[in-house]
Order: sequence, then C-alpha cells, then structure tokens
Amino acid sequence: VVLTPTHLAIVMEYAAGGELFERICGSGRFSENEARFFFQQLLSGVSYCHSMQICHRDLKLENTLLDGSEAPRLKICDFGYSKSSVLHSQPKSTVGTPAYIAPEVLSRREYDGKVADVWSCGVTLYVMLVGAYPFEDPDEPKNFRKTITTFAVPDFRGKP
Repeated sequence: VVLTPTHLAIVMEYAAGGELFERICGSGRFSENEARFFFQQLLSGVSYCHSMQICHRDLKLENTLLDGSEAPRLKICDFGYSKSSVLHSQPKSTVGTPAYIAPEVLSRREYDGKVADVWSCGVTLYVMLVGAYPFEDPDEPKNFRKTITTFAVPDFRGKP
C-alpha cells in the first residue's frame, strides 16, 4: 500500500499465470495430483490468513492467481469482503459468491467466517476435480436452496 497526500495505491505482484479459474476452464477438470497441488497451496494460504485472525469470505477459483513459474504458486487475492476477528465481531452479512457460499452464511445470523472459508475451499476442490459446481442450477443460478438441501455425488470418482 502506497499512500501520498493525494493518492492511495495498492500494488501487488504480477500474476503471469492468470486465475486458477481460467486454467480449469481450459482443461475442464484437473487430475487428482494437479488438484492436490493447488488445493494444498490454497489451504496453506487460508491457514495463514486464519492464523492472523482474518477470514476471506469470498474464496473461489476466480480469487486465486498463479505466478508464471513452471510449477505455479497460488496466490489468494481480492480481500474486499474479508473480516478481521480481532477488530470485529463474528460476521453475519451474506457476502460471497453464490456457487461457493456456505449454508450458514445464508442464515442471516452470526457465523464463523473461518468455517465458511473452509466450506468455500471444499467447493473449490470439488470444482477442480469434477469441472462443475456442486450446487449449480442452470435454470436458477441464484437459487440458494440447493446449497442448503441438495448434494449429488458425481458419476465418476477417483480410486482410493
């Protein structure tokens, strides 16, 4: 963050690898090894945020950037909805992206933002492995009832 008397600039490193979302769109879905590679990095970043008492509240493929290296390093971005539990009470506002949002976020009551982040990580892993959202309703994309009540196991599963 750079602050001058007339300007505020937020500067971040260039992510030559683009969004993880773009990468999954190009391949349809990841192998278990590739999904594991990125998921471990995502969990490491989320764990660090949580250790600093920050919940992101909008974790998704579109908010994960990759550097340009051969074995891309994942970077979490867009902390616009993030909240610090050091400075504030538990969150209760409904924020986030519908496909990734945890059921408790929809309750309009206080919820644990860290737990909601873990839910979003799980949705992210699901999308990486399956190539689709677990609660997607193409006819009603903003219908949250599926998030709360419905879950279908995909036809294919990796071997243990």
